[in-house]
Amino acid sequence: MRDSQMRFIHQLGFTGTEFPESFYSAQMFQPRIVASVVALGVLLQSPWPFAALSGALLWSTWFPSRNPFDALYNHVVASRRGLPRLALAPAPRRFAQGMAGTVALVIAVALLTESTVVAWIFEALLGVASLAVVFKDSCAGADAYYLLRSVLK
Repeated sequence: MRDSQMRFIHQLGFTGTEFPESFYSAQMFQPRIVASVVALGVLLQSPWPFAALSGALLWSTWFPSRNPFDALYNHVVASRRGLPRLALAPAPRRFAQGMAGTVALVIAVALLTESTVVAWIFEALLGVASLAVVFKDSCAGADAYYLLRSVLK
C-alpha cells in the first residue's frame, strides 16, 4: 500500500499500522460514487443529483449503521468477492460526509432558486474536494474535523 493511501486511511479516523489492499479500495467506493454524481450534477446543472447526494450523505452521517454507500459496497462488492464488510465510519469520515452533504444541499437549493453564481461556487468547491479525495487521497472534510477538534479543545 502506498504511503498516501495509508495517510488517507488514517485521515479518515481508522487506526492501525497495516490494512489489506481491499480496505483502501473499500474506503474509496463512496468517494468515487460521490465524485461521479457531482460530475453528473455539474454537467446537467440540475438540482436533483445534488439533492439525492445530499440526502444520502446526510443520512449516512446521522445514521452511520444505515449508510447506503456502505450497504451497496457490502452487498455488491464485499459479499460477492469474499471481502470483509465495511463497519461503521469513524467520526472524521462521518464529519466529512456531513460537510459534503451540506454543500450538496446548498447547491440543490441554489439551483432550485436559480442562484446560478452561488451554485457554481459551491459546485467548484465540492468538485475540487471530490477530485482531491479520488486522485490525491486527501479528504478536506476530515482535515476540517481535526482542525475544529483542536480549536475546540
